Amino acid sequence: MATKPTEMTAPALAQILFASRLQESQGPSDEQIRSVVENGLCACRECAEYVAQEAGDHPELFARRMRWALDAVSHAFPRPVSAA
Repeated sequence: MATKPTEMTAPALAQILFASRLQESQGPSDEQIRSVVENGLCACRECAEYVAQEAGDHPELFARRMRWALDAVSHAFPRPVSAA
């Protein structure tokens, strides 16, 4: 059974978005972000490796792009708020 984005954590979804060609400067819509993430699920194994490589190769850009990726997927894939 394929993993659904709604079953994944925001950091896992952010890694997929981070590894995509989509850029913050493009002002992507939630629909574009969802599409990129859903299409990127099949290549998910390579995402963590790419993210780690980028963190080492470009640490000055890594934090900003990952922060954007986390914010973007949190907005595109909202989670229900549970009562504690």
